[in-house]
Amino acid sequence: MPAIDLAGCEWSGNAVCSTIIDQYPDYELDDVLVVQDPKQLRALGNVVRARIVMLLRERAASTTELAAVLESPKGTVGHHLKVLERAGLIRVVRTRKVRALTERFYGRVARLFVLKGDESMPPELRGGVLAAMMLRQAADELIGSGDEKDTSAFVHVRLTPPNRRRFEQRLNRLVADVQQADDPDGASYALAYALFHAATPLPPRVDDA
Repeated sequence: MPAIDLAGCEWSGNAVCSTIIDQYPDYELDDVLVVQDPKQLRALGNVVRARIVMLLRERAASTTELAAVLESPKGTVGHHLKVLERAGLIRVVRTRKVRALTERFYGRVARLFVLKGDESMPPELRGGVLAAMMLRQAADELIGSGDEKDTSAFVHVRLTPPNRRRFEQRLNRLVADVQQADDPDGASYALAYALFHAATPLPPRVDDA
């Protein structure tokens, strides 16, 4: 994957473990898609659709396969697939005949989705809504994994604007580094982060009083 300037992005898509993922990409896709069109952002601003996009990162899947993994009706999954397809985030990568029907297999259009948080962000997804949705999904997966050796931290600090920008850039470079380390023979891991302005301020230090 070529070097990526991620200084302006707020979230980068990450792969998640799935029972339908058993091969490394079996279809052609771009390396990076910068997601900033409101239609695309709204399409990803849904927990089910965001999970579908993640599930398709390594292997194309049919509506039937995705419905089984998501434990959702095929009609519901089919609707979400159409929304993602119309938004240009996924596409049909191949088909096969199943009796008299044609089964479609969907894949992502890029390995890495980078969401841009600027004025194009739909109002209903601003104010940390999209990031919170991603973190809730990560929390659910963490609990479901039963992993007792997870690496995690939740800290509050005081940062100047230049330091906030510096740490945002370092975190985004870390995401890109983790993506580049992806190995089809490795175990599945997930990375989630958010750097945000805390609603509850820290009390002043003794020497600040």
